[in-house]
Amino acid sequence: MNSSDLRQKYLDFFKNKGHKIIPSASLIPENDPTVLFTTAGMHPLVPYLLGQKHPEGNRLASCQRCIRTGDIADVGDDTHLTFFEMLGNWSLGDYWKEDAIKWSFEFLTQELKIPLERLAVSCFAGDKDAPKDEESANIWMNLGIKKERIAFLSKEDNWWGPAGETGPCGPDTEMFYWKDNNEKTPDIFNPKDKRWVEIWNDVFMQYVKNKKGEYLPAKQKNVDTGMGLERTLAILNGKENIYETDIFEPIIKLIPAELDERKKRIIADHSRAIAALILDSVRPSNKEHGYVLRRLMRRIIAYEFISKKDFLTQVLKQVALQNGVEFEKNSINTVFSEEKNKFLKTLQKGILEYSKIKDINSEKAFYLYQSFGLPFDILKELDIEKTKNLKYEDFEKELKKHQELSRTASAGMFKGGLADNSEATTKLHTTAHLMLAGLRKVLGEHVIQKGSNITAERLRFDFTHPEKLSPQQINDVENFVNDIIKKDLPVWFEEMPLEKAKKINAMGVFESKYGQTVKVYFVGKDKENVSKEICGGPHVDRTGVLGHFKIQKEESSSAGVRRIKAILE
Repeated sequence: MNSSDLRQKYLDFFKNKGHKIIPSASLIPENDPTVLFTTAGMHPLVPYLLGQKHPEGNRLASCQRCIRTGDIADVGDDTHLTFFEMLGNWSLGDYWKEDAIKWSFEFLTQELKIPLERLAVSCFAGDKDAPKDEESANIWMNLGIKKERIAFLSKEDNWWGPAGETGPCGPDTEMFYWKDNNEKTPDIFNPKDKRWVEIWNDVFMQYVKNKKGEYLPAKQKNVDTGMGLERTLAILNGKENIYETDIFEPIIKLIPAELDERKKRIIADHSRAIAALILDSVRPSNKEHGYVLRRLMRRIIAYEFISKKDFLTQVLKQVALQNGVEFEKNSINTVFSEEKNKFLKTLQKGILEYSKIKDINSEKAFYLYQSFGLPFDILKELDIEKTKNLKYEDFEKELKKHQELSRTASAGMFKGGLADNSEATTKLHTTAHLMLAGLRKVLGEHVIQKGSNITAERLRFDFTHPEKLSPQQINDVENFVNDIIKKDLPVWFEEMPLEKAKKINAMGVFESKYGQTVKVYFVGKDKENVSKEICGGPHVDRTGVLGHFKIQKEESSSAGVRRIKAILE
């Protein structure tokens, strides 16, 4: 069975069971702020799982394109991918466990012709929050699954959600396939035996976790299922890994044979993810979605650089063909080419710096990676003698150490305090509020803050705007801020519930990081506020102490985002 057959067979099956087929949503979630990318078919359906009515009804099915960045380190093995397709069907307060499990069993055994003796399932074992899921187990046994082939597992294995601290959640039942063709399927299901491969998961959202940590019965009980297209395809075709299927084989054929198997698989996976992200309007940058895209691009460009062969253009042409688009006339070509040219220039600078270092240890390797994007593989390839003491595990430790430092610093900033609470930094922090008010007045209310970085010397500020500011616009923003400074307006704050802050239209940057009570800083008298922002502070007491505001530089940060660097003189 090829990928098109499996995809269509699944959708047709559930269409015949009264489900409406909905299209794949964007890889950038619209309704779930808890994730960077769409990682499962349920993400586009969050409002409907919470009780809103879906325009297509209460039985839905789709083949959803997904990105999972948590698995990047494992890509190259037999099963892990960053980009994949998830087949799923949903009941929004309609059918329940019996129909969901019965249809799963029917699809596996009748439509996909998987022998009953190769199947096993797991169910929730129960704990203080919810009882053992005997109901699901009994349904499976009535369908022919032997008791010995049913394992009861803990929350860690057989429970979904909630996505955040609160919300819908519940037990799930997972289906496993015995993939070893050389040994008879064991009578007893042992979930720790890696020859049992999970192929499908039915989640039963029958609880809602509240703020007290209590699990209460849900008003609307939902079914949410997921079957990975690539993994199921490999199983049906008797393949040991997902890369031996019609999805990947045409891509891998275009990659030079001298590259090892793991690198070939990484290139094939990342190329699919890159194309999908670009088609969903993501562009390379140093932040969020764009950062992930840039990371994926640079990794495979580095492999091409090592091979001394130009093959990625052909690889991406094939991926574009599989996406039904013409490569030469599509953004995949232009965006990738631009990023490749930029990165190759950076690589050349990095190699020059590399040549000045006598012995490459893990610290120096990380410096070259962080400053010039030189991956571990390139460092080892360039000079075997110079890197003889460099081990991947040491490099990885260095990388993790810096990631942890970065996370710690970020956590501190999200709590509301600044890393540097000096007088100069405090002044610039207040100035950032004034500048945002000025930008919104001069450019329009579409402007929102996308991030900032403040030191004692300067203010760096990212904001949404589609084009370069004109000299007149920059001058108008400067005049707005300096006028507020001259008026010597009071700066004060009030603590209030987050909902009240929203109602008074207080600006906020990282709203999801705030608690239920927030500080809102105001500039100006009660009815003459020129600025009101949710912020942890600190700030000056009056604008008159700030000095003279000057914008030094205005540039692009990423697509649709501009960056200003400014000082106080």
